[in-house]
Parts: sequence; structure tokens; C-alpha cells
Amino acid sequence: MGAGLIAFIIGTAALWLDLENDGLVADLLWNVTGETEPGAQLLGGLQYLANGTREMPHLEKNASIENLPENPFGINAFLEQEAEPEKREHAMRLIAEAGFGWLRQQFAWEDIEIDAKGDFVDRRNDRNFDGVVNEADYISSWDKYDHIVDLADQYNVEILARLSSPTPPWALPSPTSQSHGPPANIQDFVDFAVTVAERYQGRITHYQIWNEPNLYPEWGDQLISPEGYADLLCRTHDALKTIDPNIVILTGAIGPTVDHTGRDAFDLLFLQRLYDLGAGRCFDILSAQGYGLFSGPTDRRMRPFTMNFARHQWLRDIMVANGDAHKPIWLSEIAWNPVPNDPAISGLETYGQVTMEQAAEWAPLAYERAREEWSYIGVMSYWFLKRPSESESNQSWYYFRIVEPDWTPTPIYYSLQDYIQSGEWQQPDKAWPTKARERLPQVLIAGLAVLFAGVVMGDAVMKRLERP
Repeated sequence: MGAGLIAFIIGTAALWLDLENDGLVADLLWNVTGETEPGAQLLGGLQYLANGTREMPHLEKNASIENLPENPFGINAFLEQEAEPEKREHAMRLIAEAGFGWLRQQFAWEDIEIDAKGDFVDRRNDRNFDGVVNEADYISSWDKYDHIVDLADQYNVEILARLSSPTPPWALPSPTSQSHGPPANIQDFVDFAVTVAERYQGRITHYQIWNEPNLYPEWGDQLISPEGYADLLCRTHDALKTIDPNIVILTGAIGPTVDHTGRDAFDLLFLQRLYDLGAGRCFDILSAQGYGLFSGPTDRRMRPFTMNFARHQWLRDIMVANGDAHKPIWLSEIAWNPVPNDPAISGLETYGQVTMEQAAEWAPLAYERAREEWSYIGVMSYWFLKRPSESESNQSWYYFRIVEPDWTPTPIYYSLQDYIQSGEWQQPDKAWPTKARERLPQVLIAGLAVLFAGVVMGDAVMKRLERP
């Protein structure tokens, strides 16, 4: 057996032992692949090295970025689904106590302008429990949302208002239209957005126009339409800026996908199409999603067809190419899903599976990486605080929660609270792990080169010694 083969076997065994025992190499590979299992780390390491064979995104890291808040920590919550005012306040208190500075809160069109255009009365419930629904049960559909805005003021939390579907039945193209789709008349949505902005003028300054317009079912049961969304975005932008030029407009969060079927639209092509349509003038901030899915926050593998936490860099590349280097990206939803391994849960592997301990460790690391490496990232809103009940626990997305329906915080909540309250994120450029990670490509390439040279030279020496 040649010395080269012996060296290879020994080296492979040593490498595998290192990976199995979370040694130095395992740590290095984790920091470039976001993988935790030895096989996945080795494969991921090779894929990471392939970054050097293709052009990487142009990020313009030294550009002067607008609309970057002091507090970059956001949380998604469903306060409109908490019927009792005291529960809404409990949720807001948890948000504030953790240190989140932003609440991404939906102002659901079908829940506000319920029965007809310009009609803001909620007639849906028998509130006095007398067996009939009549005028005695009617309330303003604004009451709940007014309370949410009041609570945000009280607890010093900024609201990012998501204006989107579901669309009220009266505004849909037909009675059978899917409720997440856009209205028959785009102006109906624009008028709704104007009403919201006028009601909360000076109190809510950031508005997100629609959600995931490139994904099913957020654009309804129809082909995705960049043209339709560009029209909705630009008309709403112009109307809200007329009310107050200081209003900040965010695009609907562009969902990660490489689908070309029309049911979904490849996120990178969808964004470029918006620019081609002239919609670049119609937003101040680009929204994207930041799910980790099947790897951790340290995954540095970059391919246009790879879905990981760092995917937004490709969107940034398109923004830079279209003259928008000064605009930030806000990540509307980031998370890892600690869903139980239960086959009764629907969509079990849709969002990836991690342990609760991994999710709790990775959540702060996601914010840390963004602060250290991506100067253009603004608010990142974790998905999500809690659901009102356990009725959806048979759905995999239910487990993204960081607080249980009974108000018990999970380890994710506490890990984020500890990180935010520590203040370490305020000094991102001083952390030595950042500088070490920047050298990892050279370290890995040099290490592989040394290993290869050692095998070749060792084999050559043995062959020479074996000669008579």
C-alpha cells in the first residue's frame, strides 16, 4: 500500500473523528456551511469552496445606507387575533421586555373594511350573547387596531404596518376568488391604505405594501404578475407619500423560490422585473424573507439556486446593479423551526427541522452575523411571537412560535432577550470571530493544498525508497 493511500486513510479517519467530536475542523466547517452533521459538513465544505469558481454578489458594503434604525430587532405578532384587550397588552409587554424595537403587525383589509367600501363597522359577532346579532352588537372595526397602536406608543415599540390580503369579499373579482388575491379594482386597496395612513398619521411611519407577491397563495389562485404588483405598489406609494412625504414604503417581502412555473416566481427575476417596470422609484426599503430552512445562520454557500439565510445577498446584488445601493433590505421574517418529528404534523419538512436548543442558539447568531457582515440590513423581524391557541399545532409552521399559547416563553425568547439586553450587537465590528471567519476561505484552501501536497510528496518519497 502506497504512502499516499495510507496518509489519505489516516487523514480521513482523523478528519471524521474531529467532525464527530465537534473539533477544530468541525467548527471551521460549521462556520461556513451552517451544517451540524459530519457528512453534511464535508459536502457543504466542498460546496462552499465552489464559491471561488463563480462571481459573488456585489454588495457595495461601503455605500451610505438610508433608513437604518437604532434598534434592528423586530418581531411578528398576531395581536389582531387576540380578542381580549388584556391579552394584547400581555403580548406587547413581552415584546418590550425582550427588547424588540419593532412590531410587524398586519392591518388586515378584510378585518377592517369588512362589508363594503368605506364601511368600517364590525357586525360579525353576538357580543352580548342574546342569540341574535343586531345593532347592539356592532362596534367600530378600528377599535382593536387603535388599541394596538396605543399599546405600541405606551411600550415604546415602533409599528411596521403590513397592508395586505386577505381581501374583503366585496372587493374580490368574483365570489369564488381566492381571498389572498388582489382586488378587482386596485384603487380599492389604495383607498384602504390611504385611510389607514390618515388615521395613524404621525404614529405609524412605516408601511409594507402586500406580502410575498411572488408566491402562491399571496397573489391569489392565479399566475404571479410583476406588472400587477408594480401597479399596486406604485399607486399606493404615491398616495401615501401625498399624505406625508416622510412615510417610509417597504415592498412586500419577496419570498425565496426558484420556481418558474408562474404559480410562484423566481425571486431574483421577479425583483429585476419590478425594476424593468419602473417600480424602483416606488419603495424606500426592499423587504425579503430570511428563513434558515435547512442550514444554520453561518451558511456561506452562495449559489442563485441555494436557499439559505444568506440568500438576500443576491437581491442586494440586483439592487446595486439598478442604482439602489443606498436602500436597505429589511428581513420581514427570520426563523428556524423546532417542529417535533411527528408524522401527524402537516408539512413536516417544509421549513426544515431543528431542535429547540438549536433554534435558541441560532436566533441570536443570525442577528450577530447580519450586524457584523451586512451593513445594508435594517430591521429583522423574528417569526413569530405566539398564536392565540393550540388549534393549529397540527401544522408545521405553528412551531415557529417563541411564546406558547399559554404565555410560557420558549428558550428562543430568552436567548433573544439575553442577546438584545446584553448590548453586544452595538459593537459588531469589534468581534474577533468576525475577523477569523473572514479568513476561513484562505485557511480551508491552504489546508487542502497542504494535505494534497503531503499526499503527493509522501507517495513520491516512498516510491523512491522502494527502488533497488
